[in-house]
Amino acid sequence: MDAPTKFVQIIDFETERIDEMRALSEDAEKRSAGREGGPTRRLVLKDRNRPDHYLVVIEFDSYEEAMANSDDPETTKFAEQMAALCSRPPTFTDCDALDTTDFR
Repeated sequence: MDAPTKFVQIIDFETERIDEMRALSEDAEKRSAGREGGPTRRLVLKDRNRPDHYLVVIEFDSYEEAMANSDDPETTKFAEQMAALCSRPPTFTDCDALDTTDFR
């Protein structure tokens, strides 16, 4: 039997209020600490060529865990607060992780 496929969501957004965004994210992490089924990894990227453009890559153990997290009222509240800090609505790309390679 195949192991469940890891699931990755990429959030693409623009904001001039990145410090507030980071504080919001840190607060959400504290509130969800110890909760099962949440994200397993997060990578925050700043675009070098486009000021105020960011990508967040969030990894989950499975699509099902990501959807359960998405249905959580705390996640909905966080998404609404995040969108309010953006200069345009964020976009979301949902991906199945086919391969992961650590080079170091």
